[in-house]
Amino acid sequence: MPRIAIIAGAGPAGLTAAYELLKRTDIHPIVLESTDAIGGIAQTFNYKGNRIDIGGHRFFSKSERVMRWWFNILPPQGSPSADTAEKRHEIEYASEVIVEYLCPECASPSDSVFSGSAVQNNDQKTPKPLSSEPLNSSVKVTRPAPNPEQEDSVMLQRPRLSRIFYRRHFFPYPIGITLSVARRLGILNTFLIGLSYLKAQVFPQRDETYLDAFFINRFGKRLYLTFFKDYTEKVWGVACEQIRADWGAQRIKGLSLKRAITHAVKDLLSSDFQKVQQERETSLITRFYYPKFGPGQMWETVTEHLRKCGGEVRLRRRVSGVRCTAGRVTSVEIENVETGDVEQISCDFFFSTMPIKHLIGMMRPHPPSLVVEVAEGLQYRDFLTVGLLVSKLHVQEKGKHPAVNVPDNWIYIQDGGVRVGRVQIFNNWSPYMVADREKAVWIGLEYFVNEGGDLWVQPDQEIIQLGIREMESICFLRGGDVLDACVLRMPKAYPAYFGSYDQIGVVRDFVNTIPNLFLIGRNGMHRYNNQDHSMLTAMTAVDNILAGRTDKSNLWEINLEMVYHEGKSA
Repeated sequence: MPRIAIIAGAGPAGLTAAYELLKRTDIHPIVLESTDAIGGIAQTFNYKGNRIDIGGHRFFSKSERVMRWWFNILPPQGSPSADTAEKRHEIEYASEVIVEYLCPECASPSDSVFSGSAVQNNDQKTPKPLSSEPLNSSVKVTRPAPNPEQEDSVMLQRPRLSRIFYRRHFFPYPIGITLSVARRLGILNTFLIGLSYLKAQVFPQRDETYLDAFFINRFGKRLYLTFFKDYTEKVWGVACEQIRADWGAQRIKGLSLKRAITHAVKDLLSSDFQKVQQERETSLITRFYYPKFGPGQMWETVTEHLRKCGGEVRLRRRVSGVRCTAGRVTSVEIENVETGDVEQISCDFFFSTMPIKHLIGMMRPHPPSLVVEVAEGLQYRDFLTVGLLVSKLHVQEKGKHPAVNVPDNWIYIQDGGVRVGRVQIFNNWSPYMVADREKAVWIGLEYFVNEGGDLWVQPDQEIIQLGIREMESICFLRGGDVLDACVLRMPKAYPAYFGSYDQIGVVRDFVNTIPNLFLIGRNGMHRYNNQDHSMLTAMTAVDNILAGRTDKSNLWEINLEMVYHEGKSA
């Protein structure tokens, strides 16, 4: 009988684990997803042909392993997309791509396919019929890079622009002090910000346990109070002095006011774009890749490949129990969400991307009481998106005529008078995210909420009206231009760095005593990982299985080591 791996969750980590197992081992992966959506928080929600990217997912990583993995599923574009000319985008086009498929069934019949080797699409060799290839025999295809106007399986290269909207002015994100920024802030205020920053450098706060000290030491107190404090507390719903600095260390480690200015100067002096890209912090990347139809397309394609090559991805199936015997996971209880039927599946490995508190609560026999207590004390922040389809925007900056469109991917709303935290403009992520991009602008208003809270339980129409009123109040659009709208709720989007988080090591130490149990991904590890970090945890877990390594400390080191942030990972 083949060995079986049960994988809880069809997000980036879970699907990457399944793909790596199917590609590199004889272990049969079974992915269980409690919803009917693929991709977790990286799914793409389709509303009448208008697609919502939940939270915004730039496809960029300092890990070449991850970049190659992505391009193997969706190759980079070789021709202009629908909006390249009109928006004057500068794109580095690929000419030829090599794609390695898990099995011949994943390849297109028009591709030249040879098992186990890359080939040229020429007349000197005739490929074997796809049906004659053995299942899971990897095949490589060499072909011209895809044209996004003619093909769907393609990764677009997009310019990155994120700004802060504050007092009806746009400011760069991450914030940097330039002449234009100084004019908008006011010369006196800019001078005081500079003094505050110098003070923080001369007299830094020694204790960086919490987020307020972390920000102040890197940006100065005055800039922290202007741009970081209110927005961060809007995101998390608690004061910065209650949030562990681990979150800041993972999101912006190495980034400071000094580095932001330095990178701006480098761009002016250097024409070597790729070298600059590799040297700068991820938060400062000026271009990124993006699937034609949003991040969900990546994971829907991976799911399609898994199923064609013998793997299983079962939707509407919830893990409801995890049985351990002699210190190992031996079986998993699975509930059919639609019918309530329950089945038991024996397994050799168990990968969990579900929230830690859910996993610990369903393990039998029960874990030690302290482990249960810590798991139960972990907290989360939930996410709500209001999609607004408008005929045009009406963005009113001080001293300027209203803009009917803006070039940003997303905009941070630094205004304590509204609850909306961020606005995405999906047209700028990909022109194919909008059903009729020439006649409409498709935006997403992002609210950071608590499941069961006042905004979460409001009827959709009331939330939509709130969103329209708030956008009007900050001079971003006019209500009469709204054509259609929808509301999307995403529970447990962000694992929180307060509650019992400071004792997370108790859970980690317990889990590490179970050799065939792997916690991976954002919720699986209760860590605010980016998509690439989540994938790397899955890849490393499979590496450990192949190496016979039972020590899982290397999983927890991903996204913590300084070298990962400061330099390119091999």
